Amino acid sequence: MPPATLKAPFICRSCLRTLRAQKTFRRSLFQSARPREELRVPPKPENVVSFRKQLKDEAKRHKRDEGLKKRKQASANPLLEKWETTIGLEIHAELNTAKKLFSSAATSISDASNIHVALFDAAIPGTQPHFQSETLIPALRAALALNCTIRRKSAFDRKHYFYQDQPAGYQITQYYEPFATSGSVVLFPHDGIASSDHPSVTVPIKQVQIEQDTAKTIHQPPSTHLLDFNRVSHPLIEIITEPVIHHPATAAAFVRKIQSLLKAVDACALGMEMGGLRADVNVSIAPRAQAGQHVPLGQRTEIKNLSSFKAVEAAIIAERDRQIEVLEAGGQVEGETRGWTLGATQTTKLRGKEGEVDYRYMPDPDIEPLFIGEDLVDHLRATAPELPDYVAVEKLTASPYELTVADAMVLLAADDGDRLEYYMELVAKLQGLLNPEDFAKAKAGKIAGNWVLHELGSLLAMSEVSWEDQPIREEQLASIIVALTQGQITGKTSKQLLAMIFSGDKRPVAQIIEDDDLLLRRMPEEDYVLLARQLLASNDQMVRAIKDRNQGNKIMWFVGQMIQQGGDGRVDPARAREVLIKLMDL
Repeated sequence: MPPATLKAPFICRSCLRTLRAQKTFRRSLFQSARPREELRVPPKPENVVSFRKQLKDEAKRHKRDEGLKKRKQASANPLLEKWETTIGLEIHAELNTAKKLFSSAATSISDASNIHVALFDAAIPGTQPHFQSETLIPALRAALALNCTIRRKSAFDRKHYFYQDQPAGYQITQYYEPFATSGSVVLFPHDGIASSDHPSVTVPIKQVQIEQDTAKTIHQPPSTHLLDFNRVSHPLIEIITEPVIHHPATAAAFVRKIQSLLKAVDACALGMEMGGLRADVNVSIAPRAQAGQHVPLGQRTEIKNLSSFKAVEAAIIAERDRQIEVLEAGGQVEGETRGWTLGATQTTKLRGKEGEVDYRYMPDPDIEPLFIGEDLVDHLRATAPELPDYVAVEKLTASPYELTVADAMVLLAADDGDRLEYYMELVAKLQGLLNPEDFAKAKAGKIAGNWVLHELGSLLAMSEVSWEDQPIREEQLASIIVALTQGQITGKTSKQLLAMIFSGDKRPVAQIIEDDDLLLRRMPEEDYVLLARQLLASNDQMVRAIKDRNQGNKIMWFVGQMIQQGGDGRVDPARAREVLIKLMDL
């Protein structure tokens, strides 16, 4: 048998070409490399901007550009000069009560389905509604917060329609005789209204009525619908405005403010994000009136069940532009009900005039009229909590707090008021530790707001600890702020102290400063002069730019270098600037 013939191994030509190319590249790279000492060091720029400042400037530019982008989008339709938008709102808010409106069953949010259902809730024949008088209290608090007139007598009506979530075939509401009318809400720039509505806009409230909620429908694709009757007969109020709003942003601001007011008086526990608030908007378009001219409102359309502030604004913009397009084409806007999906660019038709329901309102014969005594109204008015506008705009922006309106509004909305209470107690502690002159000079109220909102808030966000579980007591944070404002520690050290206590250090603040040698030691005067002379001597071009070309803003670069080279917190920026100006004879 002939010996086996050895075959030459297969070599991929493509792989060879790649290998040669890599060798050539490495060889050229090696040949072009220079010794370290031959590398040219680029000249130091005359005006150095720190990386942190670059990041902050970029963030500011981004925020400004985003704001401009949003404003352009909101007013992108060039025909808005010709047509005027008019908006009316109907807001449904779930009242904060323990019982349902017409039965003694408990209200619930997240309990198992169909475990809080009375016989009346399920519309069992022969059952009667029994009005739970305690449900009236949060409704009255809401109406008073909306500056409404409380009517001595009101009544309940039946709104007839058939749908799977309404077992009785009708909803109990107050159509003919609502319990509250003629209210108003004033919106300001800090509420987020459109710039053309500045300095304020007043939105009249036509009426506020009590009504029952429907069952919750749970969809299971493709065609199954499950019903949770826990929600049937939950007490609601419906807030109906007059059609006076003309800007989508102002409409969203109104809904946001309604939520804030209802939470402030404990009338509504859940916001839009939890399904406790829903809005229907009515949008109509008409030609803009000239001076002295009256133009009637156009045909309105209704957009149902908007569940976020963003959806309110976006849906109005989409429907406004759709109606303008129809009118510009010579068409006619139809009165219809439309829907909106978040992220969409257009509203969708749900039903037209031919599909509108005749609700056949009639007084409910099973429920007696509701009589409200003046003594109850007076008591609720006298014991009502302070409303957000007073707290944020008048109280927190004045002495001793001196917060901005923006910071005050954030404090007011955070953690159901617990953070605001903590802040106010913190300011009281600072007033006890600082004399009035030092408190005012340090703007301690404003500093305390920054610590509660930003420094402490940042620790909470990073650790995912809830506000109610945060470990830092008001007196501990007050001690840190006093040490900082009196120059005993640096800003960096103060944040280090806060983190140590947050992480479980039980020692008093003064003891931590002493034990860990954190006390600040300021730089003596001769060291200021020595450091400034060294910097000026080694940056002659920068000095000439400041003196000869009048570029005085570059002094702050020298101040920054002195702070950096002088050690943690040892250099006072104002004193450093004074020394530099004196040495340069400016």
